[in-house]
Amino acid sequence: MAPRRGAKAVFLSITLTALAFLAPGVLGSEKNHKYANSEQVALWVNKVGPYNNPQETYNYYYLPFCKLNPKQRAEHSWGGLGEVLQGNELINSQLDIKYKEKLNSARICTMTLDERKAGIFEDAIRRQYWFELFMDDLPVWGFVGELKKDDTGNETAYIYTSKRFDVAYNADRIIQVNLTTADPVAVVPGAKLEFRYSVEWTPTKTPFSHRFERYLDYTFFEHKIHWFSLVNSFMMVLFLTGLVAIILMRTLRKDYARYARSAADALDGALDAESLERDFGEESGWKLVHGDVFRPPRMLPLLAAAVGTGVQLVFLCLAVILLTIAGSFFEERGTILTCFIIAYTFTSFIGGYVSGGLYARHEGRHWIRTMLMSASLFPGLCFGIAFALNTIAIFYHSLAAVPFAYIMAVLLLWGFISFPLCLIGTVIGRNWNSIPNYPCRVKRIPSPIPDKHWYLRPWAICMAGGLLPFGSIFIEMYFVFTSFWNYKVYYIYGFLLLVVLILCVVTVCVTIVGTYFLLNAENYHWQWTAFGMSASTSFYVFLYSVHYFLFKTKMTGFFQTCFYFGYTSMFCLGLALLCGAVGYMAAAAFVRTIYRNVKCD
Repeated sequence: MAPRRGAKAVFLSITLTALAFLAPGVLGSEKNHKYANSEQVALWVNKVGPYNNPQETYNYYYLPFCKLNPKQRAEHSWGGLGEVLQGNELINSQLDIKYKEKLNSARICTMTLDERKAGIFEDAIRRQYWFELFMDDLPVWGFVGELKKDDTGNETAYIYTSKRFDVAYNADRIIQVNLTTADPVAVVPGAKLEFRYSVEWTPTKTPFSHRFERYLDYTFFEHKIHWFSLVNSFMMVLFLTGLVAIILMRTLRKDYARYARSAADALDGALDAESLERDFGEESGWKLVHGDVFRPPRMLPLLAAAVGTGVQLVFLCLAVILLTIAGSFFEERGTILTCFIIAYTFTSFIGGYVSGGLYARHEGRHWIRTMLMSASLFPGLCFGIAFALNTIAIFYHSLAAVPFAYIMAVLLLWGFISFPLCLIGTVIGRNWNSIPNYPCRVKRIPSPIPDKHWYLRPWAICMAGGLLPFGSIFIEMYFVFTSFWNYKVYYIYGFLLLVVLILCVVTVCVTIVGTYFLLNAENYHWQWTAFGMSASTSFYVFLYSVHYFLFKTKMTGFFQTCFYFGYTSMFCLGLALLCGAVGYMAAAAFVRTIYRNVKCD
């Protein structure tokens, strides 16, 4: 009993340690956002970086700014994992700001520029470096300086030396913070810089619950084009579902009637030998492959792992979107990302259950290998990409580099929560969801697949299958990309939920039609084709991301390019697994349904 209790204690302590890294940290009155008169209000400096490269961010003091108390140890505010992954490192600015107390041109520090510091500041200003500050969890932004042209057309870098904070308050709460930078001084060796700040307090009637609304760009996200795209996608869904219902039901009804008539006539002896031979000789289509259609697919462990992970991602996305709608997680730094990681950890049971059941229904014997693949497929690929990006960030001394402690926290969550849940799900799926119950028996010898036109081959069906699903989310991808890469807060998660549902419906319809065409061409390798025609949506999303990078952004440099395509690759990988799983499940239900309604010998 004692060793078992010790193991439980170790597991609990490790889990709590990992969750502690995920939880955001708060200090002082920022916990409840309430202040008494003359109470100290912390101003946190966060990061700096070139405006056109959102992920290329550095510590605020990466630039040689002077400090109010250089000998005092810097006070940090470490947040949760999501905040750290977004490249945040809050450091107390040491400025003496007190609630409702006005300050006019208070001195921060004085410094004289040497050649090195002047060169750093000049390069930052020419690259349009911006900085981010936080007061009571409200972000404010400003540029380090500006370029001015003289009479001869030469540009000179000027650095702003004064900051003015206009703070609006309602009773004991801070509602709004505005920053104004002024007093530019030319950046030349030997220049003396004296940094100052001012604070103005203004009462407002805006309630605390609405203070984040000023950061939301309503004119951009709620534009008529956005509403039109949603209506257009909805009409596409209606058209596709109607098309599938009409074409397939009419076609399948004719197929059923033909197969039933041939079988009945043959049993009744109504046909002579010549007509019987002619009817069955002319018979073609999906019924002819009934003895092969439920044959185990190639690379079954990989398919089971991919489908299980995809179903897990479906539940994960729905859970995160619904939680964000209910809790307005977009208002807090890194909360959505933290929620995503925790939700993925606890939905691993679903991935294991689906993959284990799918593998067992096809009489797979190496279920441990499948379980390991299910538990590590998506996290492993994402970790490989993230490791490469983290190495680049460390080389550049960027805030995008994740500290080792947080990497260990993620690994502990995977090893002690996600992996065991996936194992439990696999075991339950193998025992409770493993009965094949196929309507047709599988022949011992595989039938030959006749050669068909190129447009009926699996690769052509897969490439064509992703076009319509991509068309249903094309406009929303623009808004998602713009919010992530152009400093906008994405808040319309109700829109996103509808788009995800529309994507799933369109994917189901397209996959059913493509599977029918494939089976009618007497090709029974439908499993990977169904997965591929749905997953190909992510291929078109990646092509769109290349277009967006070249024509919609001004990103430059190796660092930002790697991060852009690294993050996009992880997103497209998850989208491929999600859409592929939806398509496969729809195709599997369709195949089982049509073969259940015909008599198979």
